[in-house]
Amino acid sequence: MSGGIAVTFHGVRGSTPCDEPGLARYGGNTSCVVIDAPDHDPIVLDLGTGLRSYGAELVAAGRADGWRGDVLLSHMHWDHVQGLPFFTPLHHAASAIAVHGPVHPEGSLAEVFERFMGPPFFPIRPGDLPASVTFHDVEPGPFALGDAKVTAARVRHTGPTLGFRVELADTVVVYVPDHGPGCSTEHPDDHVPGEVVDLCAGADLLIHDAQHTVEEYPAKRHWGHSTVDYAVEVARRSGVRALALFHHDPTHCDASVDRNEAHARSIAARDDAQLVVLAAREGLRLDLTPHGGIHGLRR
Repeated sequence: MSGGIAVTFHGVRGSTPCDEPGLARYGGNTSCVVIDAPDHDPIVLDLGTGLRSYGAELVAAGRADGWRGDVLLSHMHWDHVQGLPFFTPLHHAASAIAVHGPVHPEGSLAEVFERFMGPPFFPIRPGDLPASVTFHDVEPGPFALGDAKVTAARVRHTGPTLGFRVELADTVVVYVPDHGPGCSTEHPDDHVPGEVVDLCAGADLLIHDAQHTVEEYPAKRHWGHSTVDYAVEVARRSGVRALALFHHDPTHCDASVDRNEAHARSIAARDDAQLVVLAAREGLRLDLTPHGGIHGLRR
């Protein structure tokens, strides 16, 4: 395939959904990003509460009944999974979703998901939805989703967590929403593991955890998240073309995220004048074309 892809952010917040006037520009829904390419099923990155708004868009466009797509699930924390039952296309028997996520010591992905989405914690199980919902355990390494080549790699977080590289239509998107250097005692906090550099290498767009400021990090280093500075360092060492700061802390208002974006741009400019840095926001669509073009930047 050739011609590029569209990347749309439906949820960019981390830890918990939130709603107050000071968050209106960046939004309060949790992790959900969609990759679209011509003649290819959508690839959904995580199932946070932003999935509900994606479903509402599909309904408005008349594309909910019979929707089919794949999900790359980074991990099972609440802010990355709780949108599934509220995704309206799954209320149609003709629709189908395939969820690909990490292996857990507690059981298969399907078994672990049913513990979260099922009585007494939730009134229905995935199998009770009218649509076809399937789960697929993923080990680190490459696999195919249609014409897309996907590579999964383990990343440092609290519990089994994967980052994903998606190569489709001559473009590369890497998704590392939760990545915490403080989860490891083997290396200093500025260490970027070789497998992460390999996963991100030369990507057109890296979507990376940037939940903390440097000042916040010492008290939260064991939470499994990155600083804004670390996200820039990953992008710089990996030679990516664009970095989207992601998984914004729920306590960070729009002005705080603006400051984080400005800070990230300033430190990136010192080392890599070609690196494009932006703070992801709900409704943002990036049109990526082959060989590094990013067009259609809009809400």
